Amino acid sequence: MDFSGKHAVVTGGTGALGTAVVSTLLQAGASCTVPYVHDGEVERFPYRGQPQVTIVKVTDLADEGDVTKVFATAEAPLSLWASIHIAGGFAAGGISDIDKNAFMAQINGNLTSCFLCCRAAVKSMLSAGGGRIVNVAARPALEWRSGAGMTAYTAAKAGVGALTVALAEEVAKDGILVNAVAPSIMDTAANRKAMPKANYAAWPKIEEVAATILFLASRDNRVTRGAIVPVYGRS
Repeated sequence: MDFSGKHAVVTGGTGALGTAVVSTLLQAGASCTVPYVHDGEVERFPYRGQPQVTIVKVTDLADEGDVTKVFATAEAPLSLWASIHIAGGFAAGGISDIDKNAFMAQINGNLTSCFLCCRAAVKSMLSAGGGRIVNVAARPALEWRSGAGMTAYTAAKAGVGALTVALAEEVAKDGILVNAVAPSIMDTAANRKAMPKANYAAWPKIEEVAATILFLASRDNRVTRGAIVPVYGRS
């Protein structure tokens, strides 16, 4: 896949999956805009300071002003080709343990941020004549019963899935293909630490999930739209 001369926004680009996506994009010739919230994220980010990477400090991707700032940066000097939305957050908890504030934190962190970034990406891509959007949902977005004990997260990620399919239908005529991936638990250092007795070999590797995202974001993807692609590995 050749991304030479292409620009991409990668939200959540300083995290484990995001770093793998940015790495693959750079290897394929792309330039990237990567927003971040916490200074510690960017200090650990291996591509900080590279000329092909623009890092943008934000407070909240559920804020319209912050999203506008990110995408204004992404439009110069190259037009936006791909927008990949990984940013989000996870919180477990039974429904009796979650109040409205906790619920809205999941909605804003996962769904509102994705909606605002999709909207900004579409506006940029309409003027550029097309592009690709890839959202990151989660297994419970497809398998709702697996979301027991994390209902707020499941509702938010199911919303990402519905947003993806509806938007794909809306903008296909404009040359913008919108898809999502739905990972199961991925093989990251944080997940291994949280679940030390799990079968890590069954979990999808972040590089494998990144490869699926890159295909959906590439010109090689000419026909796939409105898909929520399971990336479960053997788990």
